[in-house]
Amino acid sequence: MTAIAATPARAAPLDPHLSRIRDLIYQAAGIFHPDNKLRLLEDRCGRRLQELRIPSLHSYLERLNDPATGRNEMVRLLNEITIGETCFFRNQAQLDALKSVVLPRILTALSPLAPKCLRFWSAGCSTGEEPYSLAMFLLEECTTLLKSLTTQILATDLNEHSLEHAHAGQYGDYSVRNVKSHYRQKHFVAAGDKLGVGSEARKLVTLSRLNLLDVPRMALMKEMDVIFCANVLIYFDLQSKRKVIEQFYASLKPHGYLFLGHSESLFGVTDKFRLIHFQSATGYVKAQALAGK
Repeated sequence: MTAIAATPARAAPLDPHLSRIRDLIYQAAGIFHPDNKLRLLEDRCGRRLQELRIPSLHSYLERLNDPATGRNEMVRLLNEITIGETCFFRNQAQLDALKSVVLPRILTALSPLAPKCLRFWSAGCSTGEEPYSLAMFLLEECTTLLKSLTTQILATDLNEHSLEHAHAGQYGDYSVRNVKSHYRQKHFVAAGDKLGVGSEARKLVTLSRLNLLDVPRMALMKEMDVIFCANVLIYFDLQSKRKVIEQFYASLKPHGYLFLGHSESLFGVTDKFRLIHFQSATGYVKAQALAGK
């Protein structure tokens, strides 16, 4: 008796309106969903349809295109598709490089007459673990390396829900799994079954919503010494990456440094930065910062 192989079930065809929604997302935030990610986008849109009790993607597309509702709904849709995962001290090697190489070079480059304030930007800060980790690190250095200096950390993200979490500043076991006991005791407070970020670290961080493709808003992000942007550019196509990196370049001081995620690179994106190899990390510095070295 010959066995007959079962015919694999075919996936239902994608709704043609999904591609048009993809285009609107790209225009609004530079986030591109390739064809093999459209099922994921369909799922995210499905959540909004359920929340709004809208029967179809066609009706949802009309809502996104409606001048009265489109802008606010796009913000809510972006909240659904930009959910990130992070933890405290996720990129410890970058903080080590900051202490041993970057900050000493920046301090050397500062003019004696310049205001003694260092500005850091956590671009794509998600739920806040990155900027708060940086704040705790800077507080540890304020009596030695950064003595007589003030520091500011601007932390931005596209996702409103993530920013609400960051504003609350309370984290569970998974987020704090890499935090050393010294930091737990000095920079956190008990918050029920969670740990809350202490007041001194919170004071250093200013949180706000920012679309990295919003050129007028990006132009206000000036005079940065160091920018951290980990695992954000992976959502952009090449054209959008170049726009964002151009804005980062303009935002940095002449001696400024840029740190990306450990698997990210500016290769093929721009040649305005120079790649720097640290002991266990890589970063980028404005090209003119290395002139004559």
